[in-house]
Amino acid sequence: MTRRARTRSAAARHGRTTAVLATLTALGVGSLTTAGPAAADTAPTPVRTGGVWGIDYAGGFLTTVERAPNGDQYVVGRRISPDGSTVLERTYRGFTGYDAVGGHAQRVPCDAGDCVPLRSTGDGHVGYFHVDARGKEHAQIWLSNNSYHGAGEPAVTGGRFVDATGRYFVYDAASTGKQYVGAVNRNRSEDVRLTRSITAASVWGPLLWTPGSGNGTVTAYDLKARKTVQTVATGAPCTVAELQAVGRWIYWNCGLSGAAGVYDRTAKKSVTVPSGPALVGDGYLVQHDRGADKLMLTDFHTGTAASARPVADLPAGNTADQRRLTWTVDKFGGDIAYVDAADAVHVVRSGVPTQPLTAIESDLDDAFVDARNNSWESTWQFSKPAAWKFTVKDAVRGRVVHTETGTGPSAEAGWNGRTDAGAYAYNGRHTWTLTAKGADGVGTYTTSGSFALSGGLQGHHDQGGYSFGELVTLNSSGALTLHFTNGKGKLDFKKSASGWPKGTLAISFGDMSGDRCAEMLVRMPNGELRKYKGRCGTSYKPGNSRTSLGKGWNAYDVLTAPGDLTGDGRTDLLARKAKTGDIYLFATKSNGTLAAGKKIRSAWKGYKKIIGAGDLNGDGIGDVLALDKKGTLYRYNGNGKGLLKNRVKVFTKWGASYNAIVGVGDITGDGRNDLVARDTKGNLYRNNGNGKGSFGGRTKIATGWKGYKGIF
Repeated sequence: MTRRARTRSAAARHGRTTAVLATLTALGVGSLTTAGPAAADTAPTPVRTGGVWGIDYAGGFLTTVERAPNGDQYVVGRRISPDGSTVLERTYRGFTGYDAVGGHAQRVPCDAGDCVPLRSTGDGHVGYFHVDARGKEHAQIWLSNNSYHGAGEPAVTGGRFVDATGRYFVYDAASTGKQYVGAVNRNRSEDVRLTRSITAASVWGPLLWTPGSGNGTVTAYDLKARKTVQTVATGAPCTVAELQAVGRWIYWNCGLSGAAGVYDRTAKKSVTVPSGPALVGDGYLVQHDRGADKLMLTDFHTGTAASARPVADLPAGNTADQRRLTWTVDKFGGDIAYVDAADAVHVVRSGVPTQPLTAIESDLDDAFVDARNNSWESTWQFSKPAAWKFTVKDAVRGRVVHTETGTGPSAEAGWNGRTDAGAYAYNGRHTWTLTAKGADGVGTYTTSGSFALSGGLQGHHDQGGYSFGELVTLNSSGALTLHFTNGKGKLDFKKSASGWPKGTLAISFGDMSGDRCAEMLVRMPNGELRKYKGRCGTSYKPGNSRTSLGKGWNAYDVLTAPGDLTGDGRTDLLARKAKTGDIYLFATKSNGTLAAGKKIRSAWKGYKKIIGAGDLNGDGIGDVLALDKKGTLYRYNGNGKGLLKNRVKVFTKWGASYNAIVGVGDITGDGRNDLVARDTKGNLYRNNGNGKGSFGGRTKIATGWKGYKGIF
């Protein structure tokens, strides 16, 4: 799937004028081009209104068409508390009145005069049809008070939403005789579009339920997989005329006056229920008994339909089928809402136990995050409102780097590669976990996965941008080669570039430019030190983009990068003066240059190898290894202030056969910096870092390396 926004600003809506925008601003609801803050509303239900011209309720989100103080009508959205008693938040989902060129929301006859048929999706979105100046209808799913999905929907007449759940929706068009199935996706483009003959239909997540062949047969078509995944014999004595899918329950009827039932997909049996217009909730259905002026609830969650019981008084009115005109049901584990004779909206508890929380559907992003260019964005649609928590953990270092929480019928979570403190996280593998608990206290849901981060912080000696260290070599032909690892302790592939003169010295460095690509420092044979702009996984040619850091660097017989010694998060350079053996620190400045050298140790001529090793003990500060002529390996821990602490013995009688030792960073994938050494026979060995300042025994990882003139 390709990332692409699928929504349009309402400023592009058919015939929208500045007069309407001014009206919205005056009403305090925010313009349709700039979202206004949600208005708090803690008044308990019933919700008093000046009239209701359409209603729906899904996922705890109540939508109504109401008149504003200036007389115009808008779709109003209210988040209702799980117990149905309190309005938690009020927002808007578009203007339904007439604009300057005659565009307006589609309307149908109702007791209030004419109403807007609404179809709430369960995730705070709502669908209805907009009629343009030519009389053509366009299906729109409003996502907020200033954006909606509508691109690609055909111009029709006689449009009618059949169902909607989360991102998926179904509508019919009388003018074409076709049924259209689609999905909203704000993060990626996704082609699930179906254009089919009009039949009964219902969507529950990505499953499209429609009649199959033969009486009572219904099938589930997976819109993502694009195939039929389930066939059910409901026991209906007809080709099903209406379907409503709600989790385990499949409601069917043979027409509004015909037989009706609910098929339980878990128990695999059908329950007979009363005929007539009905809306299905989780384990129950509601009907309007116009003769008794009552809303009647039939509880079938036990597998047997109980006798219908009244839940609210609702006058008969003049409209035969008042579903979503004066009353509605929240199928997402919710309640019943209706409009009384005084235009107040009531929310009534069903009293029916809900099913445990599940995720109806998820839309997961790719398993790769590049903090330079994009973020990871994913959504989950729950079977009912829930409190959820999303965490991201550095899989290598074992630390949680990001947490976000939310409540509602869906979770929209993401990560941009930064920690909650605002810093970039380390490159490499991260895991994510989503946990949710039903807002009604029934059921929990947990899921997890992983993704790779690049464009964040590099690991030590990391030229590839994935936290693993890379080994750099120079051969006699002038080829500078980066040897990469897949994190299993060996060098798995390489990239080379030629043209380097004999005597070139390379120092695998850190990010000096702020683009989160590690630079390479190269001392040329004439003593010039060059900073080559990081290439994030590609080797370097002499002519690549570079900056001179001055000449005279041949005065130093050791140049190595220990990591961050000063505690500012930037990699620093250590150098040993050839004449005196004194050690100098060249700290990296914020402008990407090196500060003047500062002597931090004297007379280190007794060491035959000095190795910048990165953080070896887990304190976040770079460390240095030094091998003396007797074969004793010492560790000098950095103190975070540009100095080295007193030495600690690591090994004795070690390294006598080695002619090259490199603090290569992590090549085993455990987050601990390792050592790589070559002996005089050309064998290459790895010593695993233990994260506490020392190393395990050596493991041979390659042979035939004798020909390299330089190993860095």
